[in-house]
This record gives sequence, structure tokens and C-alpha cells, in this order.
Amino acid sequence: MRAILDSYDSELSPSEHTPQLTCRLREAEEMLQKVHGHNAEMEAHVSKALEEAGMQKQRAELLTSEVKLLKSQMGTSDQSLSINNETINSLRLKIEELESERGRLEEANKVLEMKLERLCLSGSYDPAEVKVVHLSINPAQKAQKAEKQRRKEEVQQLQDECSKLRELVNVLEGGSPVPVKLEAAGTIQSSSQEVSELKKQVESAELKNQRLREVFQKKIHEFRTACYMLTGYRIDITTENQYRLTSMYAEHKDDNLLFKSTSPSGGKLQLLETSFSLTLHDFIDLHLHHQNSIPAFLSAVTLDLFSRQTFT
Repeated sequence: MRAILDSYDSELSPSEHTPQLTCRLREAEEMLQKVHGHNAEMEAHVSKALEEAGMQKQRAELLTSEVKLLKSQMGTSDQSLSINNETINSLRLKIEELESERGRLEEANKVLEMKLERLCLSGSYDPAEVKVVHLSINPAQKAQKAEKQRRKEEVQQLQDECSKLRELVNVLEGGSPVPVKLEAAGTIQSSSQEVSELKKQVESAELKNQRLREVFQKKIHEFRTACYMLTGYRIDITTENQYRLTSMYAEHKDDNLLFKSTSPSGGKLQLLETSFSLTLHDFIDLHLHHQNSIPAFLSAVTLDLFSRQTFT
């Protein structure tokens, strides 16, 4: 290009060099201005790029600090998460313990409700809600005692009369004089007719005693049957002051209870040990030791035996 320009310039005259140079100079100046403008623009771009680079660097530093902060927060969150897991595990164990405790309390509540139902069926009551008034003189007991006393006196009187009549008959049959103690029986002549009348009276008295014994035995049998049907226990007197109770719901014929009277009047009874009583520790502890109630104990045993026969 330079050779072409030189050849082109050599062909021109000196007068023609000046406008060409001026044009080229002007073009060069324009080119230079363009270059300067381009440089300024490039410098502006560079400065702008530097500014953006600085901003990006600041942003990168900010992001780095945020990342570090997040990492530290993640570490603390991991620790808190582990702590939360331990807390959750402990709470689960506590819930399981509470569930087992609740089940145990429900079972205990059912047992207590059954015991309360048995107590209600056996006639127990709450002293705070129910007030029981006991008569100092029970009319029924008083009438029963009076009737027993009257029968006892009547029997004793009849026995005395029979014994006197027997002695009199023996004396009269033997022909001996009548003793003074037998004179109160009546003025007796030693005739055979009077002796026969006395024999008839003796036979009548013996017949009356026999009838009374039959009536007493019948009444005693009725009373024992009524007690058996009402209480569910057959009561037998084995020895003096000792009573054997056999429940109608007993599973075996040898299942019985023995009670012994510890006072002359029979007001206190004591349970004796038997093979059947050894199986009733819970009832003995509850009703005899704590509540001191023999009727409640017998009722509880009756309900237990009845429930066994019902459910089986």
C-alpha cells in the first residue's frame, strides 16, 4: 500500500500534493478522533467493567459471609435437631409409660368397681351417706326370746310333771307309802282305778311331750331349711360352740367353713382354718381383718362361688 501511495504521489505535481495531504491529514485527524473516541468509549467500558467487577466482588464477599452464616446456622440447626430427636424419643418413652400406667389404672378401676358392686350386693353402705338406726330393744328379738323362754318353761314344767307322775306310778305299783315330796302332785288313793287314771295321765303327758318334740324337730328343720335357702349356707353343729357352714354353690362337698364361738353368749365368732378357707385370703383380709364383718365375708364367698358356676 505504501508503494502504491508512493507511485500515486510521484505522479502528482507538487501543487497537487497539498490538497491530497490536507485531505489525508483531515482523514487522519478524523480517524484519530474516532480512535480517541473509541478509546474513551473503551475506557468508559473498562471503568464500568471494573466497577461491575468491584460490585461483583463485594457481592461475592457478601455471599461468602452469608454462606458462612448459613453453615453456622446449619450446624446449630443440626445440634438443635439432634436435641429435638432426643426430646422426641424421651417423650415417646414417657407416652408409652403413661399408656401402660393408664392400662394398669383401668384394670385397678375395674377391680375396684367389681368389689364395690359386691359390697353393694352384700348389703354394705357408705356411713357418710346412709345412717342406720339400731333399736336398743328389737321387738322381733324380744318376741323370739319370750317365745323361746315360754316353750322352755312349758317343756320343763311338763318334764317335771312326767317325772313326778312316773315316781308316783312306781310308788303306787310297789305298794309303798307316798313320799312327802310327791304329795303336791295330788291326793291319791291306793285304788287300782286311780292308778290306771294316773297311768293314762302319764301316757298322755308322754304323748304330749312326744308331739312337742316332733313339733320342735319340724320347726327346727323348717328353720334350718329357711336359713339354707335365705343365706345359701347349711349350718351344722359339729362340737360344742363350733359350727360348720357349707355353701349350696360349693364346688366340692368338703368345701366348708368352720366358726368357733369365743364367748359364752355366742356373740363373737372366730374363723378356723380349713382347706377351703386357705383359698380365700383376699376375702378374709378385706371383710374379716379390715371390715370386721362376717356377713359381708359370707356374702362375698357366696357371690364368688355363684359367679364361678354361672360363667362355667
